[in-house]
Amino acid sequence: MMKVAIDGPAGAGKSTIARAAASRLGYVYIDTGAMYRAVALFAVRRGISTKNDVAGVIGVLPEISITIRHVDGVQRIFLGGEDVSEAIRMPEISVAASEVAVIPEVRQKLVQLQRQLSETADVIMDGRDIGTYVLPDAEVKIFLTADVTVRAERRYKELCEKGTETTLDEVLRDMQYRDANDSGRAFAPLRQAEDAVAVDTTLLTAEESIDHVIAVIRGACNVV
Repeated sequence: MMKVAIDGPAGAGKSTIARAAASRLGYVYIDTGAMYRAVALFAVRRGISTKNDVAGVIGVLPEISITIRHVDGVQRIFLGGEDVSEAIRMPEISVAASEVAVIPEVRQKLVQLQRQLSETADVIMDGRDIGTYVLPDAEVKIFLTADVTVRAERRYKELCEKGTETTLDEVLRDMQYRDANDSGRAFAPLRQAEDAVAVDTTLLTAEESIDHVIAVIRGACNVV
């Protein structure tokens, strides 16, 4: 089985690029960030503060059932049987996901599932710690990044297209908060693996970024 790990900060284009690359290469795409968002959504719906009530989040973990299904090649996230693929993309859930992701017990629960999925097919998995912690044995590791202002602008445009009411300043603040949270957490922080290929998408279009990542994967795997 071929394992491709794509890491990077929020808004770097990981999900879009990884999903497209997986589709073109015939791999299975696994969005690990969606799993953390699902945990965050469950906690928020229960009225648990993901920022201040760590014990509360840990306490409900046994109740959380997350399932990943691929419908027509598209990954869908189910929480207790409910398709929450859209609900987990709300800005407040994005922030909450970053907060639950610093909790070791949450990461341990989800990493076990992620590793199991990686053994079922050729996969492209994206997240914050895939190459450094989840799949340290991945054959290909890529670290995607971009200037934080550019990342915020991209995310803001995406949210506006979905009809989500927000401001660019709010998106930028949330992204800076998530960057600090992800990089500063004690357990499996966001960082570039020593053997990862760095890809800066600041000046690249989405299509150029996808082509670049596919070229890296094909080059590493000797695939033409």
